[in-house]
Amino acid sequence: MIRNDIRNIAIIAHVDHGKTTLVDEMLKQGGVFRENQQVAERVMDSGDIERERGITILAKNTAVHYKSTKINIVDTPGHADFGGEVERVLKMVDGVLLLVDSFEGPMPQTRFVLKKALALKLPVIVVINKVDRPDARCDEVVDEVLDLFIELGADETALDRPIIYASARQGTATLDLSQPGEDLRPLFDTILEYIPAPEGDLEGPAQVLISTIDYNDYVGRIGIGRISRGTLSEGMTVIKTNYDTKKVSQPLRLTSLYTFDGLKRIPAKEASMGDIVAMSGIEDIGIGDTVCAPEQVEALPFVSITEPTVTMTFSVNNSPFAGREGEYVTSRHLRARLMRELQTDVSLRVNETDSPDAFEVRGRGELHLSILIENMRRQGYEFQVSKPQVLYKEIDGVRCEPIERMVADVPQAYAGAVIEKIGRRRGVMESMHGLDRVRLEFLIPSRGLFGYRSEFMTDTRGEGIMSSVFEKYEPVKGDIPHRNVGALVCFEDGEATSYGLFYAQERGTLFIGPQTPVYKGMICGQNSRPDDLVVNVCKQKHVTNMRNASASEDSLRLVSVHPLTLEECLEFIDDDELLEITPKSLRMRKRVLSHEERARAAHRAKG
Repeated sequence: MIRNDIRNIAIIAHVDHGKTTLVDEMLKQGGVFRENQQVAERVMDSGDIERERGITILAKNTAVHYKSTKINIVDTPGHADFGGEVERVLKMVDGVLLLVDSFEGPMPQTRFVLKKALALKLPVIVVINKVDRPDARCDEVVDEVLDLFIELGADETALDRPIIYASARQGTATLDLSQPGEDLRPLFDTILEYIPAPEGDLEGPAQVLISTIDYNDYVGRIGIGRISRGTLSEGMTVIKTNYDTKKVSQPLRLTSLYTFDGLKRIPAKEASMGDIVAMSGIEDIGIGDTVCAPEQVEALPFVSITEPTVTMTFSVNNSPFAGREGEYVTSRHLRARLMRELQTDVSLRVNETDSPDAFEVRGRGELHLSILIENMRRQGYEFQVSKPQVLYKEIDGVRCEPIERMVADVPQAYAGAVIEKIGRRRGVMESMHGLDRVRLEFLIPSRGLFGYRSEFMTDTRGEGIMSSVFEKYEPVKGDIPHRNVGALVCFEDGEATSYGLFYAQERGTLFIGPQTPVYKGMICGQNSRPDDLVVNVCKQKHVTNMRNASASEDSLRLVSVHPLTLEECLEFIDDDELLEITPKSLRMRKRVLSHEERARAAHRAKG
């Protein structure tokens, strides 16, 4: 049976190509908001970090009504590090809208998400967004998109789909670029025409594949998925099973059932094949589980998720300041929090280590793990992490490492500096085109990108745009320089003074200001030379004349203090260093705090 009253779509694109803005406009024109209602921009990005950074991290469900048809929409992240979110939600939909920026064209993540959609044989509608940009090059971008389709092996039907030209910010769409759009009706009409309606057995025993997990303090875990067969009703008895583990639960009661309408979950007595639903009451429900009627327990296969490429060690904080600022500080707290994250993040892996106080955490990239770290510190956790490392693989007896496809869009004057730096990091240039602004495409080892982003922004005077996505594994490329400068390391415990910092700043760039508590072995700045340097930032000027003392203190002017963000700290730390994370502070430190012990270890390593 075909349900013509429903369409299920996902919106996929590279970061900043306008997915969430387009969803906002679809909601407005779909009648979700009152005419006079004040609505925040990017209303779907509800998380604090999402709103602060202007990025989507978690896939979210919403729905609009158009011409008596309910269109369920899934907004997905654009960053490659959150590609697992995209991969799993594609199992819930019958087609996708592929957004492409009218100037930037297809980017690394565009290739990644399109490849996943084509592999699942989902129909794709291409939307060229931001056509109102003064530098838009719509015709060229359309050709680039079609080339990408052909490169990824798309069939004739995929190439025959219409091209929509839209401005998400203005809320307009058109099928003909020469005729400006007035609203999003051409987009809605194209969705109804080209995205197939859900098809399946409406009368059979109920079956739902869980693709997303949400959590509520009152009802616990909430499973979200699309009903692939039959009808679910509130209070019915169900069985939970899993395709991979083959586990089958005892009969469970479905306590609550919800459907999506606008930004709300609407309680529902029942829902049928094709509906995207949320359900509660099923104990320990997880992503990839199948919820079935007891009369026919049949697990559905889940999509294969791309494996992690980056690993870090999360451990209990053992610095001299341990336990001062965090609420959850023990290994038990840390373990429970990481295991809870596994239940909602399919791309994450957590492994035990030889130490009960340390855990190996694997993710899709530095951003993926840094968002986890930021969430944990905001929730009151205190811990420390190591420098990110790539995960190697043995392929046919050869040690291989992850290679990323990196695209850099830079002013022509800075292209040489970027090419030189990437070359040093074992990157190979694949293509280069453009005049005033040049687009450079490289294949580069993942470890070659560690610590490069800040260099890239410096080299391009803040005008460059770079992005990357995992491409493949290749044999290890050899040594890659990580950090060409050393660290300024605190000499003793105490409080940083203006006098001590004034003389330390001659040696490099400071990360801390006056009156900052420090401890022996803590990193307080960046040395301008390659080696680490121990400095005393706590020393004071001892004088007998108090008037002269205050005058001399006022005359000491610190050139600049550059406190590092979380991502900058992760980029800066080296193998022998750790990053201490608390709800209030970020402190970089040496693994071995004692200067004497570090010197002895260095001597032994040389000899």
